[in-house]
Amino acid sequence: MSAATAKAPSRATPRATSRGATQVLFDAPGPKGRRRILLLSVLSAVVILGVLAAGLWTFAENGELDPDKWVVYLRADYLAFLGHGLLGTLKVTAVAAVVAFPAGLLLALARMSRLSVLSRASTVWIEFFRGIPMLLVVYAFLLALPAYGVTFPRFWMLVIPMILVSAASTAEVFRAGIKAVDVGQHEAAAAIGLGRRHALVHVILPQAVRLVLPSLILALVTLLKDSTLGYVVSYNELQFQGKTMVSITRYLVQTYLVVSLIYIVINFLLTRVALALDARMKARASAG
Repeated sequence: MSAATAKAPSRATPRATSRGATQVLFDAPGPKGRRRILLLSVLSAVVILGVLAAGLWTFAENGELDPDKWVVYLRADYLAFLGHGLLGTLKVTAVAAVVAFPAGLLLALARMSRLSVLSRASTVWIEFFRGIPMLLVVYAFLLALPAYGVTFPRFWMLVIPMILVSAASTAEVFRAGIKAVDVGQHEAAAAIGLGRRHALVHVILPQAVRLVLPSLILALVTLLKDSTLGYVVSYNELQFQGKTMVSITRYLVQTYLVVSLIYIVINFLLTRVALALDARMKARASAG
């Protein structure tokens, strides 16, 4: 092959480098592209504002914006009622996370094991619970298992399905984090005489956990949203308390807007924490 042939230009493709590289996923838009993006953004904003205005006008026409229908949510007994539901939501989310995240790590390690039986079994487990909707798992604990004499309290009929589904999802997060650790770390651990197990525990896993920490917080957001399935088993979480309040006040729109606002605030705060951690780790990586 001639030198000219060997140096023939090829189509550019994104390429990751070891440190400080920025992958180019697409070409930066030119002046015409930027104008098109700006126009579409403005049109989208106008449409969204129009839909919100139409919704508010409809609510006003039907009396849903009447102050008397909103001031009731400032009453201490109503706030305490919703607070009890919020406490239930936070409780099931916390318990599920405390169990699911370590279980996900164990599943990831099992899937990466050199024992083919263990690796295949964990792979089947992970793919099964990643592919099945959590609602079906909840129904299995509510309807199927009791038919065979296996029963659980309402709390665990919600928490166990959350653990099973979340552990399968976070297993893949941990596996990706372990694979993302630079191969040089493995070589350095071997160079100082650490075996595979000790290198994994003392060198690889601490770095992998730091890498996936923002993703784990986002998984916590998913768990929080999954807790809304507590209404299926009549567990007193926030969504179920809102449903009960609707039957008391007959204010469906107001109640579910208040409940939705609570979820939005909590998820927003968790997401901001995840973004802050991600930015902090990127800054440390750049400084290193």
